[in-house]
Amino acid sequence: MDENALLVLSAYSAAIVAASLLGGKLAVLGTMTHTRTQVVMSLVAGFILGIAMFHLLPHSFEHISGPDMVEKAVGWMVFGMVLMIFLLRIFHFHQHDFSSEASDLYDRRGHGGVHARSLLGIALGLGVHTATEGIALGTSVQMGPPHDGAGALAGLGVFLAILLHKPLDAYSIVGMMQSAGHSRRARTAANVGFAMLCPLVALASFWGVGLLGPEEGAVVGYALAFAAGAFLCIALSDLLPEIHFHSHDRGKLIASLLVGIGLAYALYCVESSALHGHGMETHQGP
Repeated sequence: MDENALLVLSAYSAAIVAASLLGGKLAVLGTMTHTRTQVVMSLVAGFILGIAMFHLLPHSFEHISGPDMVEKAVGWMVFGMVLMIFLLRIFHFHQHDFSSEASDLYDRRGHGGVHARSLLGIALGLGVHTATEGIALGTSVQMGPPHDGAGALAGLGVFLAILLHKPLDAYSIVGMMQSAGHSRRARTAANVGFAMLCPLVALASFWGVGLLGPEEGAVVGYALAFAAGAFLCIALSDLLPEIHFHSHDRGKLIASLLVGIGLAYALYCVESSALHGHGMETHQGP
């Protein structure tokens, strides 16, 4: 086991836990206005979209061999998208905005409030979504560059995507529980449990990759392609409702989206330069 990679993953995990707990705290304080939430969502959605297309999908090609490697990678990416769409459709777990403006909008669209009986489904949906992020992070760090300065870049794009998005998810689950009338103690327990889930799955994935034997590379490639599809769906589930239901602040939201995509691409360029500087290839042929 690469101890340096484990240290990198441990640092990532600690930061993700802190970001998730902060997101839950913001829900209690109610400091996020409608406009602030939408701008942040657009920025994060653009970044996640870029990570899916510039990082996860290309890295999946590196580990899937054979003449049909592209078809396999795309197939697993589509599977990730379909599964996440199914979970979103069934459990409706991806509402991030609990401002008064958003509540009025949801009431006019007939969604109503959050009912206690729906929280189990919401928890299941967010749990699968978070597990997918953990798998992507653990496998990215395990299969990343192991030595020197490039080792610090292992899984960096995936980590940043999760770090930026995790406060929104925690904000969602605590906000939903608050709307459903749950106690402060219950909300705190849920926030802590949710904050720990992604790091635990990431660590399990990190250790599990080494037990796969000869199939390690292919399984990692499939996992990264699956995560690319899930990340893409997560990003679009934040963006598409805004396109359909909001006409205000278009300039701000488009600018935030483009900045997010640009940051993901810039990170891809930095990663590629670092890997080439260490004499490592970023793509392997079939």
